[in-house]
Amino acid sequence: MTDPRRLERIADKVSLWQTSAMQRPHHSTDLRERALAAVDAGRPTVEIVTWFGIHARTLRRWKQARRERGSVATRPRSGRIPKIGSAQHEALRAQVAAHPDATLAEHADFWEAATGVRVSVATLSRLFARLRITRKKRR
Repeated sequence: MTDPRRLERIADKVSLWQTSAMQRPHHSTDLRERALAAVDAGRPTVEIVTWFGIHARTLRRWKQARRERGSVATRPRSGRIPKIGSAQHEALRAQVAAHPDATLAEHADFWEAATGVRVSVATLSRLFARLRITRKKRR
């Protein structure tokens, strides 16, 4: 059997939330495995959910996922592929450095000319904010 004090220390150290933009937070795979190890050790559900700060339904889902998929790791999320991916962020930064006085609409036109991909002004505005790109105007 696992020592309850050890589980409490583990629960305190494990990061509970891993988030990215516009997505539900995920519990770490490590936390899921440790909680299921406590289940395997025969600990009551009430103790496990208290130690790890999770809901009983969450624990049931993890047990079901392990039973059905053999793993409790998170599955890839569906969603739209970004028009300007993370591999292209440096190219965008270079474009902004080359044309510091350009408006967002002009940057959209430059991007389309360089890559063949049309992006909206709103998309560029959100991406600039996320990448902390500022445009210093000389006009």
